[in-house]
Parts: sequence; structure tokens; C-alpha cells
Amino acid sequence: MPGQKTIGFLFIEGFADWEYGLLAASAVEWFGARAVSLAPVGKPVSGISGFRLTPDRSTKADENTDLDAVAVIGSDLWYGKAPPDVTGLLTSIASRGGVVGGICAGTLALARAGLFEKARHTSNGRDWINGHEAGYAGAENYEDVPHAVADGKIVTAPGSAPGTFALAFLKTLYPERDSDLAQMRTLFAKEYTEAS
Repeated sequence: MPGQKTIGFLFIEGFADWEYGLLAASAVEWFGARAVSLAPVGKPVSGISGFRLTPDRSTKADENTDLDAVAVIGSDLWYGKAPPDVTGLLTSIASRGGVVGGICAGTLALARAGLFEKARHTSNGRDWINGHEAGYAGAENYEDVPHAVADGKIVTAPGSAPGTFALAFLKTLYPERDSDLAQMRTLFAKEYTEAS
């Protein structure tokens, strides 16, 4: 499809099942994007729910030269003893002007890649990110907010904010689609305003 954008969703073992659904489905259904699943070495991984995901490809940068964006999905393994090194993939996408997003512990991969050095960002709390990635470049750009933060082509969110992560990510990838994004925001917000 001409002009179609491709988004990689990066999953590792123990991925948080609730963090990618709104973004992936909205990107494909409303924006006509192509979603591709990635995992280190291209091997299957399981989510917190136990659901098994067989990725389309690995996280090697040279396998993903077609990506316009990547969303790093959270997992406790991002702050484990030996988290996967995806710096090559993230910096490759960022260097060609692509959108790089991280939600929950997925933000640690962006911190390790140096992508917060000049970008405002958020995560699961200032103490949380500093506790797992002490002294990371750009720590002074942290914003302690409960919703997604977008700065340039970097999009981040705490694990409790998959809705604003989806909106901020898509707004960054599709800045010309304001009316669609406004409809999406209204739809998402309605759930909370009518339920309270």
C-alpha cells in the first residue's frame, strides 16, 4: 500500500499484554499501518497472561530497515540481570527520523540507548527509572506524570497509560491526522468519564 507506515512492536519474555493492544489495533484499523512483531533472536515469547507470541522477525537492525517506528513493550526482564540489548535497532530507527516509543519497563531500553539525552520523557516514576538505570543520560529531562510524553520522535509512558501512549505515538507518527486522533481521544476518554 503506497505511503503505508510500518510499526515494529518489540516483545520480550514476560511482556505486558495490556500495553500494546490499543496502539497496534488503532494503528492498523484507523491509520492503515502495518504492524510487525519483533523479539530478540526471532524466537517465540510469552506474555504475563501466558499467551504465546511468535514474532515476525528478530530485533536485528538490518532485518528492520523498513520500520518507520518501533514500540518497546514492557516486561520485568528489562530490569533483570541480563536484559536484551536492542540499542542497535532503536538508534537505527531514531537516526533515520523514525518514531521510537517505550512504555513501562520498555523505557529502560530507550534510556540505555541514550535516546533521553535531549528528550523529555516519562516512565513508571522518577525513583523507579533511576533505581533501574542510575545516571542515565537525560535523567534531568524526566517528567513525573501519569500519562504519555512525546518529545520530537520519542514517546514514553508509564505502564498504567496504554491509552495516552497509543494517542501520543500515533500523533507523532501521523501529525497530519488530527481529526482522527481527536475522535480516538474522545472515544477513549468516554470510557472513564461515563464510568466514574
